[in-house]
Amino acid sequence: MAKDYHVIEALGKTEIVIENGEVTSVGDPLVDYCPIFDKIDDAKHLTPEFIKWNIEKRIREFGMCTPQRVVRMNDFLSFGISEILKTNVELGLIDCVVGVCDGVGTLLMTEPEIIQGVGGRVSALVKTSPIEEVIEQVGVENVVNLQTADLTPIKGLELAIDKGFKNIAITILPGEIIKEIGEYPLPEDVNVYIFVAHTTNASENEVEIAFEYADVITACSSSKVRDYAEKEKTYYSGSKVPIFAITEKGKEFLDNRLEKIGKPLTINDYPMNKDKHPNPLI
Repeated sequence: MAKDYHVIEALGKTEIVIENGEVTSVGDPLVDYCPIFDKIDDAKHLTPEFIKWNIEKRIREFGMCTPQRVVRMNDFLSFGISEILKTNVELGLIDCVVGVCDGVGTLLMTEPEIIQGVGGRVSALVKTSPIEEVIEQVGVENVVNLQTADLTPIKGLELAIDKGFKNIAITILPGEIIKEIGEYPLPEDVNVYIFVAHTTNASENEVEIAFEYADVITACSSSKVRDYAEKEKTYYSGSKVPIFAITEKGKEFLDNRLEKIGKPLTINDYPMNKDKHPNPLI
């Protein structure tokens, strides 16, 4: 394995490997069409060729998975997980975000522009290796493991608690780890809010866990997330790739962002019109 080695899942949950600033492997996408990339890049189909081009564009434009990584950015989408977190940090409702960054691993973020820059244009991070220049930008004191850049959300939560943060948001992928975080023995004065992203192809069990413990869940290309939300009549926003508010606090977070950008607040209108959703839903 190369020393500089990064694995992400993006654009239809395609596995992509980046080594030394070069895309060295692109898998087969599970999804053919995504309205977000149709809007951004006029992509009518998610092909391996388009995916390679898109990832290379990210490397050129903001140095993803390289020492040139730009970690501070303004809003990318009007309404996504990083934008929601950024707004609620600015409002003082969240004082720390536990997330992951290419070249860094698990880290703590308190600056709105870093929250946006780290998460706004990077999909699911599966594996990464440390890049000193990127770690220095986010602050060595905010990184869970400087030597290995591990993806360890529980250790991120523990570090946030040790540093005295009281309202902590965690961005996480579907899995049993959500239950572990949801049942973590917190100090009485600490609140943890769980944001679940990259739900494409999540299993029924993973979706059930997410809806039991999370505050906010993105639909991505998941049929099971949409079906569960439809059954529960969950509040949401978004006509193409909805974001669901599972708890009252989650609804508050979403509405704060929607209010900031002048959009209608969350609704629970069902059945959803899925004509403009990703295809296929899996």
